[in-house]
Amino acid sequence: MNTIKKNPVQSLGYNFIPADFIPKGKNEYYLRNQQNLNGIQYRQLTAYEIEVLVRNRNTSDNWNNIFVSNAFNPELVQNCKFYGLVRIGKLEPFYMEFKNLRRPVGFYNSTIISCDFGDNVVIDNVTYISHYIVGNEVIIINVNEAATTDYAKFGNGIVKDGEAEEIRIWLEVCNENGGRKIMPFDGMLPGDAYLWSRFRDNEILQKRFMEFSTKKFDNRRGYYGTIGDRTVIKNCRILKDVNIGSDAYIKGANKIKNVTINSSAEAMTQIGEGCELVNGIIDHGCRIFYGVKAVRFFMASHSQLKYGARLINSYLGNNSTISCCEVLNSLIFPSHEQHHNNSFLCAALLNGQTNIAAGATIGSNHNSRGADGEMIAGRGFWPGLCVSLKHNSKFASFAILAKGDYPAELNIPTPFSLVSNEVHKNELVVMPGYWFLYNLYALARNSWKYVDRDKRDNKIQNIEFNFLAPDTINEIVHSLSLFQKLTGLAYLKKEKDQANISDEEAISIGKELLESNSTVVNELDIVGVNFENSGRLVRLVKVLPCYHIFKDLISYYAVHQLIEYFDENDFANFEAIQDSLPSRPILTGWLNIGGQLIPQSEIEKLLKNIQSNKIRSWNDVHDFYEQQGIVYKQQKLYHAIAALKESTGIHIKKISESVFGNLLQKNIHVREWMLSQIQESRAKDYENPFRRMVYENEEEMNKILGSLDGNSFIKQETGLLATYRKKIGGILKKMAPKSTKARQNKIPVPAGN
Repeated sequence: MNTIKKNPVQSLGYNFIPADFIPKGKNEYYLRNQQNLNGIQYRQLTAYEIEVLVRNRNTSDNWNNIFVSNAFNPELVQNCKFYGLVRIGKLEPFYMEFKNLRRPVGFYNSTIISCDFGDNVVIDNVTYISHYIVGNEVIIINVNEAATTDYAKFGNGIVKDGEAEEIRIWLEVCNENGGRKIMPFDGMLPGDAYLWSRFRDNEILQKRFMEFSTKKFDNRRGYYGTIGDRTVIKNCRILKDVNIGSDAYIKGANKIKNVTINSSAEAMTQIGEGCELVNGIIDHGCRIFYGVKAVRFFMASHSQLKYGARLINSYLGNNSTISCCEVLNSLIFPSHEQHHNNSFLCAALLNGQTNIAAGATIGSNHNSRGADGEMIAGRGFWPGLCVSLKHNSKFASFAILAKGDYPAELNIPTPFSLVSNEVHKNELVVMPGYWFLYNLYALARNSWKYVDRDKRDNKIQNIEFNFLAPDTINEIVHSLSLFQKLTGLAYLKKEKDQANISDEEAISIGKELLESNSTVVNELDIVGVNFENSGRLVRLVKVLPCYHIFKDLISYYAVHQLIEYFDENDFANFEAIQDSLPSRPILTGWLNIGGQLIPQSEIEKLLKNIQSNKIRSWNDVHDFYEQQGIVYKQQKLYHAIAALKESTGIHIKKISESVFGNLLQKNIHVREWMLSQIQESRAKDYENPFRRMVYENEEEMNKILGSLDGNSFIKQETGLLATYRKKIGGILKKMAPKSTKARQNKIPVPAGN
């Protein structure tokens, strides 16, 4: 049966903290007094003020426990019940207006238990508000229950004095068995969540992470809930153990329990109708609307949940949007999009810039005898309509999956690949480099879009959005040697001479065929090895053009970094650049730490410093992120010249000015090619007759879609190309001897420029 306790009504509003948990010499208000920093000088009521309050049908268990400011107006308090110690700021004869909601300042038709209020608040028809500290100019209207318990944790994964460890809140990210669970805490960055979820075999490291999180918070009982200045709460049912920042807007929520809602004047958080949020942390600038259900969750800044979305046991990165669908047990890095009611994501690590299409079912296939496995996807992962995947699966960056029910686990190591399940042939087909061959417009525009939409106020982590970066370049370099090996094996198989062939011999043959641009490669059946956990054929297509595109991209990436380096430093000549570069560039591994790319060696140092107590807190870890952001450009430059040397043999430190000049010229041609691919891929949308047929004429199509000539992104890229050419021309001019400047620096101008 339900246990309903009976207590004397005189105790209502008192004894908030059990006596056993109040320090010697303190009272139940000692933490409350530390929390209340509004600076208002409170005083007791005058006899006249008490008389007016009684006349206005107000009651109190003890009028001596009602404290007010000097600008208190008792006429603005009507039909209210007060219990315990209540402190009220000034009440002036104004009405507050917000989004066409108008209410007079004051307290009306409400029950208030042991709360503090700032100046000029509106409390109207609040059935029960208990143990809150409320800021200035706050509006709270039509709320059934707003209460704080003495053991409130506000969504943080901590336990209070006297509580059992079993009640601690964990986020069971990345899989469903809790093996990668992390303890949520206010201020957690995506990099923190990632580091904690990995390295599970390192018990000392895991212990340190636990200590970092535990010491961020006080385990004493008795903290009050807070509602920041200018926050508006209306037509809500239950707010329990909630901390709310300033300028938040909460309307029509069903239930918010054990949650921190960060909000500020610069980054306002909004929560709308029908939402139920339990055991979570919401960072600044988030928006949650229309029937959302979220349990055991973390929403990083400027992320959104909408239209009945379900987010459970998951971390959602900054600038992300989830609508309608269900996401469970996942760790999602910044800039994720998932908009459709019938998509499902479970037990996944998504490395950012991801997009899950309608009908996609990622995870929970129950294809093993234990708890479900995991799925890891690099940046830019894009499963198409009605894609069904099995765990465990792993994808290199910017993989796109064509519609299909993929029957076995996948491991796709080649970036920018289109993966297709060819059911009629019983084959898996992988087209590496798809985006550069057929849809560079979308790839390039997305990189620009994510930068433009990054609304973070405090960019502690330097998030990488460019599709050419250390992670993708490393994947490209690995793919080149993989293409060489698989091409060599395919050639030998065709020639029936594959017996006892070593990997080195296969790579040598494949490299010769690919480097010579031999059309023989197009006639080979190039088979992927260990791409799929099945016995069927995995066919790689378009390998020859992709091989050369990948090599051009490495060269472009390296020279582009050098151009920026030259532009930011006052080098007298090319020799000065060479003198500043490392003698032995080494191609190093990189890790994606919550969207921030950091050399693996630096992460290893970080982990050692955490274990040895040189790094003692999450703040220290965040300082590490910021420091890595400062040196990222230089790290990326050194990585780029190492990748160039690895893939082409060109050592920037040892080449002549003329060779470097040729590389600069080649970069212009690659940039021109990229612009042409952007234009061509976008033009398909205007030239395809099946796209055109829904419009009466071209004028109507242009009116609806916007004309191709007027495309703002293509115009922007065209302007950037002109700037790029001018910048390279300036470098060539500075490098060349005076006598040869005129003839060496003539750069061909594309038609139309």
